[in-house]
Amino acid sequence: MSERVRITDVSPRDGLQNEPLADGAPIATERKAALVRAVAACAVDEVEFTSFVSPKWVPQLGDAAELCAELASDDLDGVQLSALVPNERGMRGLLDANERAGRTLISKASVFTAASETFSRKNTNASIDETLERFVPALALARDVGLGVRGYVSCVVECPFEGPIEPDAVARVCERLIALGVDEVDLGDTIGRATPQTMSAVLRAVAAVAPAERTVVHLHDTFGGAAACVAASIEHGIRSFDGSAGGLGGCPYASRDGERAPGNIALRTLVETVHASGYQTGVDLDRLGEADRLATGMIGGGA
Repeated sequence: MSERVRITDVSPRDGLQNEPLADGAPIATERKAALVRAVAACAVDEVEFTSFVSPKWVPQLGDAAELCAELASDDLDGVQLSALVPNERGMRGLLDANERAGRTLISKASVFTAASETFSRKNTNASIDETLERFVPALALARDVGLGVRGYVSCVVECPFEGPIEPDAVARVCERLIALGVDEVDLGDTIGRATPQTMSAVLRAVAAVAPAERTVVHLHDTFGGAAACVAASIEHGIRSFDGSAGGLGGCPYASRDGERAPGNIALRTLVETVHASGYQTGVDLDRLGEADRLATGMIGGGA
């Protein structure tokens, strides 16, 4: 039997977070819950489904508590739920949601920083050092209750403001995240500039501080190279990837000529590439059509 690759779908969170509000209203919570259920029915390993960030900064995901309540009684066939948190306040919001659900509805939290100082300041209004400082009390809370923690690193190949990023700079941020206590580092090709060669250089540098089994790759398909980067990452021992139903997402800083940038690597493309590389996933591609339909139906906002 071929080796298995772990798949996380990020469409309800990363896929929707930059969607504009329609007539001042976010996408209905019930529609988001339907997307989570549809993606879970495809038997992905994990769904990162919301963000406990201030609605001031991410208005489309301002209903995190309501979405958790909507999903509180679902078992989702054992699919893990995770959520993004920026700091201690966000982590407390996650823990409150679990308490209201009466169980560990969300079993993993994700924190986020960048390998680019300029991107960090524009995306989080804080330096890299300051973002890492914010994580300390949040990670302490996670440890107290046994939550897993993912540490995202944006702009691992190129930054829209600084240009190419040195692989050693990525490795240094990953090393600091591991030292803080994250369980895995998630390498984000935020603007989709990675090639197999540049992604390989990043993975070689990161391997010195974070083993492949603690490394996730998160690719955007802005220039159509994400599938080739998946295959190259597998060759470097990576066995965990993020994808998005319908290819939802995309960094707003990567838009071109007034056009929306393509988003995360589509879940279908990701899974088919993994299978073509001789590895297996648990994802049911026959069921993915419904998740893709729901995801793409949300593009452009709408209640």
